[in-house]
Amino acid sequence: MTGLDKLSLIFKLGVLNVLRVFWYRITVRFGLGSAFKSSSFTPVGKFFLQPSSAFSLAANGIETKDISLCYFGYIKLPMPANPPDWHYNPFSNVSSKKQHADWWTISDFGEEIGDVKIIWELSRFDWAVQLAQLAAQGDATALVKLNAWIEDWCKNNPPYKGINWKCGQEASIRVMHMAMVAFLLRQTKPVGANVASFLVVHLRRIEPTLSYAIAQDNNHGTSEAAALFIGGSILFAAGHAEGRRWQNIGRKWLEERANRLIGKSGSFSQYSLNYHRVMLDTLSMAEFWRRHFELPKFSSNFYGKAAAATLWLYGMIDSISGDGPNVGANDGARLLPLSDTDYRDFRPSVQLAMCIFLDAMAYPGDGPWNSQLQWLGITVPNNKAPSPTSMLMDDGGFAVLRVDNTFALLRYPRFRFRPSQADILHVDFWMNGRNLLRDAGTFSYNTDSEVLGYFSGTASHNTIQFDSRDQMPRVSRFLFSHWLTVSAPVCISRQAHHDSVTAGYSDRNRVSHTRTVSLGDKLTVIDEVAGFKEKAVLRWRLEPGEWTLEGHTLKKGNDTLKVHGSMKFSRFVLVAGWESRYYFAKEELPVLEIEFDQPGKLTTEYCWTP
Repeated sequence: MTGLDKLSLIFKLGVLNVLRVFWYRITVRFGLGSAFKSSSFTPVGKFFLQPSSAFSLAANGIETKDISLCYFGYIKLPMPANPPDWHYNPFSNVSSKKQHADWWTISDFGEEIGDVKIIWELSRFDWAVQLAQLAAQGDATALVKLNAWIEDWCKNNPPYKGINWKCGQEASIRVMHMAMVAFLLRQTKPVGANVASFLVVHLRRIEPTLSYAIAQDNNHGTSEAAALFIGGSILFAAGHAEGRRWQNIGRKWLEERANRLIGKSGSFSQYSLNYHRVMLDTLSMAEFWRRHFELPKFSSNFYGKAAAATLWLYGMIDSISGDGPNVGANDGARLLPLSDTDYRDFRPSVQLAMCIFLDAMAYPGDGPWNSQLQWLGITVPNNKAPSPTSMLMDDGGFAVLRVDNTFALLRYPRFRFRPSQADILHVDFWMNGRNLLRDAGTFSYNTDSEVLGYFSGTASHNTIQFDSRDQMPRVSRFLFSHWLTVSAPVCISRQAHHDSVTAGYSDRNRVSHTRTVSLGDKLTVIDEVAGFKEKAVLRWRLEPGEWTLEGHTLKKGNDTLKVHGSMKFSRFVLVAGWESRYYFAKEELPVLEIEFDQPGKLTTEYCWTP
């Protein structure tokens, strides 16, 4: 990168944010400031008492769920009788050797344990919420295990030592889940002494590095602000001296983060479906705790942004499966594990947020999307939210077309915050709960450069790649430079049973690409391209199955995909690609690749019969 390129990127990221990160790295390098000098004792002994009355499953319509040690929402291991090794990676069979090292001396990447997120999974305390659900139902054995495991975690993770103290957001997730445990066991007003000590230890870790979390302009800031607000409110109710201050800091930054990171149309700064859910669950939990302690309301602007973010996610989800486009980065995070639904079922989060922020239900009936509400004691409103229709979320670069039982997503370049994937003009297509044209996902943040580049690069999306390069140059693991901009205003054209949208860009190499997506009784995608030097490749990532190629037409059952162009194709082949629907998992899927070396127009039609 040239000096001008670096300067331009700094201004896009925000000068203040860059300074915050710079100062954080200096303090980490030399161990400066209160973040590195905090001290606290390890709580020892019983954390929770037997609930005074068992939670009635029959009265609330909740089914008992199986409990397990779950990694990234899909890898479920039997819950052992004894506490696990909190520093162990079961996939590499290696434990961290830095259990007693100061957290700031441990690297996020390059450690011998592999992907650090695998270690962090059990220390998010999902298992504690599951055990609390059983204990709330009168299971005394679950309560004994819950107390024993929390005590063991504290003993083997002394304050600010080891990898499980490395990340302020990870500490924040523990706070939110520990608070939920206290609520499920009806022990929040006030909490026990050991629970209070646990919260104090964590909030003293989170507060000093909050500025770094804010500088990320992502869910680190919302998570850490929520933890300070929730933990502070619990401690304040218990009479702890620092509780009110932490509560006020959390409230301030929750307001600020919602205002800055959520656009008017509800788009979140991370341009990611799963990170949007993490943010929305965080706001829902903060509002739940505000109501629980009868605290003053947040601002009207906060509620407006939360409502917009709710409608954004509602409009992205397939109501039949609960799944949605695998767009943007996805690290396997899922807060508030109260429902026994699949990780990729977004309906419980949408239903909760819709009830809290819009006083409406997204999904009628007695499905699993209501289980969180039942555990939290929230009544489902009678008012049904209107079904999603075609919508433009222009502040985030998303257009969704909906016609009958189908919907298509077009991703276009509208970057107020840093993009994490080179997915410009990607198209996702869904019909009756089936994801017919797919995004690759993420797989892992800690993998070799080739795999990392594939999943976040242009080649893993349903778009056109020019001259074998990404649409934007990669600067680092999570950062691209030369952010693209949309070349003309974007709007959705609506007709009877037929909606369409057009978006395009020109990059720094003077390559232009304009894409029109139309959805009616078939999906039509028209691409107009020019300016590339050697070659271009159009890719369609398909639903797995037995596809057959006949000339320029693909067929599978009742589905047909055909492509024709104004130019000659030098390659029209079906190849194997990769997708990652869950973090740290990847599977093969068929990918249609169409290569050409001349500018012109291509038309893709995806047809089906009922």
